[in-house]
Amino acid sequence: MSTRHRFSTALREYTRKQIEQLATADVVVGIPAYYSDDTIAHVIRQVAAGLERHYPELRCLVMVADGGSTDDTREVAQNVGAHQYNFDIITTIYRGIPGKGSAFRAVFEAARFLQARAVAVFDSDLRSITHQWVKNILDPVFRGYDFVAPDYLRYKFDGTITNTIAYNLTRALYGMNIRQPIGGDFGLSLPLVKHYLDHDVWESEIAKFGVDIWMTTSAVTGGFKICQARLGAKIHGEKDPAADLGPMFRQVVGTIFRLMEENVSFWRRVETVTTPPTFGDAVDVEPPPFEIDVAQLIAYFQLGFQNFGPVWRNIVDPQDFPVIESLAQKGADNDFDLPGEAWVRIVYRYARTFCRTPRQRMKVLDTMIPLYNARVASLVTRLRDKDQAAAEAYYDAQADLFLAMKPYLLALWDEEG
Repeated sequence: MSTRHRFSTALREYTRKQIEQLATADVVVGIPAYYSDDTIAHVIRQVAAGLERHYPELRCLVMVADGGSTDDTREVAQNVGAHQYNFDIITTIYRGIPGKGSAFRAVFEAARFLQARAVAVFDSDLRSITHQWVKNILDPVFRGYDFVAPDYLRYKFDGTITNTIAYNLTRALYGMNIRQPIGGDFGLSLPLVKHYLDHDVWESEIAKFGVDIWMTTSAVTGGFKICQARLGAKIHGEKDPAADLGPMFRQVVGTIFRLMEENVSFWRRVETVTTPPTFGDAVDVEPPPFEIDVAQLIAYFQLGFQNFGPVWRNIVDPQDFPVIESLAQKGADNDFDLPGEAWVRIVYRYARTFCRTPRQRMKVLDTMIPLYNARVASLVTRLRDKDQAAAEAYYDAQADLFLAMKPYLLALWDEEG
């Protein structure tokens, strides 16, 4: 039986030597990459344009941390060439669990060694990034903010895990109205980077897709100074929620639920919501729409009822199970609707069940995915004829509902297991 090796660093030896030769840097920009050969050059060039245009007097490092792509991602990144710019570009394969979190760890370790004054990270699949993103993300850090979250204009059905769970729980539990808590593009101060590295989480799900929500939540619970940056439309490799988002769902939602357990003494005291300031010029760009296969979402939910119906009966609130049972018998029509109140109770009860069954956590999350599909199908049905502003108003109202129903969660948490 093989044993997975625990790495004390995400930096390979050759990368560490490159960083040591640099000695210092004012700014470190990290780009986690994996199978991004069609977009990585554009991201690097826009980051480079932002650094040269807005911070020409600073010493900067751009670090592409790749997850072992077997396409041409690293070759394309290397061909962009640091010789074109007045700063260094390092392309490396990080060490550790394959995932975005391990890439961030490598970037953070480089920033800590170089004692960078400001750090930014940008996804490698961005098609809409401009040089202005770099300024909007980094400027607040130079002004004293520790954590800069992105504030995108997104198509109303883009980011379904955000819109159904992550945004709502960040706002209701931790009292912070951060619209994109798992957005992927962040600005960070060196003290916050050191705070992240001091946590022994890099051999967990946080080393994968869970890292974004962990970073956001840790910044809030750690008392760091938080703001948001306007970045305009986020155009990237959008994911149809009817496709297989299982791994991402498990990692993101699993991390959210674990953090609920760890931070219960913090969030049970939170009763009000604070909206952090937002900086940066507004960008008037409409995100492009894309199709969602509602019929497939509903079919997946119906199959889930066949497989997990008895499990759902044991987990969901007794008043909600008949609603779920009735929906499982419906087709994909305009009346398909999993009500908001039922969805809040489902999320809260799954969070409690997850925390009470440590040996079955991934299995618990697997049974939640079809219910998530039902809620997404409901949102598409309800909002398909609404404009972007109306959809956003609906999501805000849904987040308010999570906060209003927080006493339900507190009662669940105080019940004997």
